[in-house]
Amino acid sequence: MNTFRITHTTRYVYTDPVSRCHNEARMSPMNLPHQTCAFSKVHVSPSPRSSFQRIDYFGNNVFSFDIHQQHQELTISVISEVAIDKPCSLSLENSLPWDQFTEHLEQANKHQQLIVHEFVLPSPQIPQSASAKDYALSSFTPGRPLLDAVNDLTRRIYNDFKYEPGFSSLSTPLETVIEHRKGVCQDFAHLAIACLRSMGLPAMYVSGYLETDPPPGKPKLTGADASHAWLNVFIPEHGWQGFDPTNNQMANERYIVVAQGRDYADVTPLKGVVYGGGHHHLTVQVDVTRTHSHTFN
Repeated sequence: MNTFRITHTTRYVYTDPVSRCHNEARMSPMNLPHQTCAFSKVHVSPSPRSSFQRIDYFGNNVFSFDIHQQHQELTISVISEVAIDKPCSLSLENSLPWDQFTEHLEQANKHQQLIVHEFVLPSPQIPQSASAKDYALSSFTPGRPLLDAVNDLTRRIYNDFKYEPGFSSLSTPLETVIEHRKGVCQDFAHLAIACLRSMGLPAMYVSGYLETDPPPGKPKLTGADASHAWLNVFIPEHGWQGFDPTNNQMANERYIVVAQGRDYADVTPLKGVVYGGGHHHLTVQVDVTRTHSHTFN
């Protein structure tokens, strides 16, 4: 089991005063069968007039707050501690053939069918894509084991697409990413999900953090970590399994899940309405450090 302390600070600086704002933050890690969030504290400056917490439709932790005082800077800082169990070992070759998935799912209970089918349908940021299906086909040959096929798709995206920060934005269409063969982790997760859904397989978008190592011989820099995105695919008789096309690997005990949904729109770390403000400058600092305790002192 790995235990991590995560500090995530988001800061907006505005050119003009903001008279009020209404926001939702999805920045506290989830509780899942393999992951326990022992502690998560949200601090907002300036102080909100009101705030409350809830669990959304997808099981994500949501912190909503309103600020009714004039301000030109907004800071949201979240400190969390999370324990991650080591995942069970899965055999790529011994999983169910991908083209038998639909038949197998029909034997599941109705509740599970409803949950899984939702993640086969198109979503706001992942529409149906003939280009994605064309790209997926070479990985999903008849009779190929599901895990092996998804692992091959992950490997191909890693090899075929260039990781290039700044190429895409939150509004960049998936077709643009496919055409130019470049993007960032959000784009690669969306692409893999589009490929899987085009083959009739359920896949969900996951946002969170990945424990990283500094370059050899270098100390780990404060604030050098970042939010990350990957995907989950549903494996019969196992459940959801994470794959990371940005790093060409399956998710393991170094992956910390914050939120999950159909695509990025369901898991946006911070969104809301601002009155005034003009232009803004955004900075984000993330620290993921390994600890030896499960609770804070």
